[in-house]
Amino acid sequence: MVFNSASFLVFFAVVLALHNTPLGWSTRKAVLLFASAVFYAAWNPIFLVLLAASVVTDWFVASNIARTEERSRRLAWLCLSLTTNLGLLAVFKYGNFLAVNVEHLAAWAGWQIAIPRVTLPLPVGISFYTFEALAYSIDVYRRNAKPWTHFRDFALFLTFFPHLVAGPIVRPADFRPQLDEERRTRWPQLSWGFALLVFGLFQKVVLADGFLAPIVDAVFDVNAHAGTRDAWIGALAFSAQIFCDFSGYTLCAIGAALALGFQLPDNFNSPYAAVGFTDFWRRWHVSLSSWLRDYLYVPLGGNRGNAARTALNLMVTMLLGGLWHGASWTFLAWGGAHGALLVAERGVKSVWRRVVTAPPAAPVRALLGVSTFILVTAAWVLFRAPDFTTAFRLLSAMVGSAPVGQAGTVLTANWELFVGFALPIGLVAAQSRCRSSALQDVVDRWPTMMRALLLGSMVAAIVIFNRDGRAFIYFQF
Repeated sequence: MVFNSASFLVFFAVVLALHNTPLGWSTRKAVLLFASAVFYAAWNPIFLVLLAASVVTDWFVASNIARTEERSRRLAWLCLSLTTNLGLLAVFKYGNFLAVNVEHLAAWAGWQIAIPRVTLPLPVGISFYTFEALAYSIDVYRRNAKPWTHFRDFALFLTFFPHLVAGPIVRPADFRPQLDEERRTRWPQLSWGFALLVFGLFQKVVLADGFLAPIVDAVFDVNAHAGTRDAWIGALAFSAQIFCDFSGYTLCAIGAALALGFQLPDNFNSPYAAVGFTDFWRRWHVSLSSWLRDYLYVPLGGNRGNAARTALNLMVTMLLGGLWHGASWTFLAWGGAHGALLVAERGVKSVWRRVVTAPPAAPVRALLGVSTFILVTAAWVLFRAPDFTTAFRLLSAMVGSAPVGQAGTVLTANWELFVGFALPIGLVAAQSRCRSSALQDVVDRWPTMMRALLLGSMVAAIVIFNRDGRAFIYFQF
């Protein structure tokens, strides 16, 4: 069940109605938990077993950690959580990837082995709810949080359907207070939540799927040989597509939760207006980058050591962050590219502070912002390409090394060239204009008639373009 489906609209209408009945808060929380299970089971009911395993394991682990004083036993309980959650993730997400590479390594050494493959598809949302479950157990282990009192509330935190499949990754400390106090739909929350749902679906259905996906699919096809122009158009189009697709999902999730009276954290803050790669990761997929910072980068030592150790910590964090997105060497390379860019940025900043001392002037900051977007766009090629051959072919074309005579052979329609360039650049311009403003603050400044007209136009466009029902990109992660 996806947000851009008629079944979700019916499902959500029923949940919203039940949520606002005179039933007690405890009963309505149970209804939300049941609804979340139904929502998840719509993909494949068998995966409810895996989700339940994470819920039960971390509830049990955290309870035992909290009442245990001996450090070694507390650590043993935490290791049980890590083993269970990361074990399931490893088997279902990385099992086949590891099997193939072990077989290739063995063949290189002269051995012939065959490792059984995982035949079940990747459970939807496993990367997201695994990180949320781990955050709970780790926080209790660190004595930063107390274990949940009611199993039902913890289960609802981990399975709450708006953020269950593709985030944002919610911290237990942020969600727990919201379950302690009764939640009902209020008109301001309902109206803004509905607006976010519409805007999110517009980004996904119209912009990402309707306009950008055909361009991206054509350029990144393994049999396509794009020239310099088409390679850049394809890379720019994917930069816009993945933002509109993932940001669209996040807006839908936040909007659905808000309509029910819950607050989910923002996940994007004008990332294409970033000045530098540290700034980019403070703005892109904020819930993941902050999770990696708090539960991986800082425990590794963060920036507390010398420059070499900090660089190593950054590279390890970004490589694992890349691998989190998918079991592929191209994702690992994408993470490594961002790690290298972050390390290089730290070096440049260090030299700048010693030599220039003054902050960069406005023209320099603008140039840095453009450079950041260009390099982020180039890195997206590794993220989107199905293999290294396709990625290297496109990156070579982008620097002018495409085979002679092949420029313009992929994108032949004028609308593709216009949309593939104008929409990403317009997105960057809009984010630069709203770099320091929240979306609601921007919208609140518009006249009521203008807001109503835009909302109606978006709804009409969604109805027209919502034909193929593509899943959100981050569902595969």
